[in-house]
Amino acid sequence: MATARRSWNIAREIGDAVISASRNPNRRWYGPHMAAAVRAISERVPLVDFVLEIRDARIPLSSEYELLRKFSPLPAKRIIVLNKMELADPLELKTCMDYFKERNYLSFAVNSHNSERVKQFLNFLQSQVRESHKAGHSGHTTTMMLLGIPNVGKSALSNSLHQIGRISATEKGRLKHTTVSSQPGDTKDIMSLKIGSHPNVYVLDTPGIFPPNLLGAEICSKLALTGAIPDDIVGVIELARFFLTILNSSHEYKKWEKLRKTQDLTRSLSNESSKSDGKRKTRYATDHTQDFIVYDVRRVLYETISAFDGNLEDEISMGNLIETQFAALRPVLRVSEEASEFADLRVASKILNLYRTGRLGRYTLEHVSTVAKF
Repeated sequence: MATARRSWNIAREIGDAVISASRNPNRRWYGPHMAAAVRAISERVPLVDFVLEIRDARIPLSSEYELLRKFSPLPAKRIIVLNKMELADPLELKTCMDYFKERNYLSFAVNSHNSERVKQFLNFLQSQVRESHKAGHSGHTTTMMLLGIPNVGKSALSNSLHQIGRISATEKGRLKHTTVSSQPGDTKDIMSLKIGSHPNVYVLDTPGIFPPNLLGAEICSKLALTGAIPDDIVGVIELARFFLTILNSSHEYKKWEKLRKTQDLTRSLSNESSKSDGKRKTRYATDHTQDFIVYDVRRVLYETISAFDGNLEDEISMGNLIETQFAALRPVLRVSEEASEFADLRVASKILNLYRTGRLGRYTLEHVSTVAKF
């Protein structure tokens, strides 16, 4: 587990690039479609019973849904949902939950791809509905609106709640699905999905919304690294460098020390797999998500950090280490010498993917205890 604790120049540069792009009328993401979504959501918020504000557990404050600040007081019961909990530092996640509890905010951490955790979340929601009914604040049907910035996993969570809720209720009929994508901004319309019966409970999946003007380079850098903002605004190489800066200045890599001893074993497994299945040879050569490749990536990162004798508090020294890591990762990630012109781009894309899928550790990028946002 790891948590980002200091500010680096690369973070400020990335954040400034995002802010600059947001103010560029030719590349601005707050276009007519997002403005229309804001109006549609604003009209419906007063009509729902619950608002589920979906946040990224790695950036629990920076991923706040600013639009809710327009409603004071909020007409519906608000629950802060920390999605992607499997990618965040568990200790920091607990601290964050305590932080919200101390401020009388209801919160729940969830992994939208883990059925057991989604079941627990569904049970939690049903208990909230029962309490609401007892207090006389709801009718026979309860509506919950999922709100959040782009790419925090609203659609994936909606689909999981819909599927598990219908199975629990033993309902028949065709399942509906909302569009799920790793690219921010793919959800365009508000969609209703049933997640419970007796009483009936529906969730409304909504498009991800940013405020018209993003504030703060530090916040923007975190949004970019976690994938809430399209990668092409900053560039995957800079984002990968930012991640490696965080990794190199943390203690996460120390857990990979034992992988040095398994280098020969992973190579042996790789060779045996390639010989036993000809079809897998091509797959192994290109698929960086294979376990043995991920192990090698971790091993190389551990070895390069451990062997580095520079000062990692110094920006120039950190940059030199990252250059060394990019070069050392080329053969491990099967980036051919013929593609040298695009080698860094390919290495960066693969490293960024491994980070965002949790294969290189669990990272929380901010401390709720040191940020006065609420």
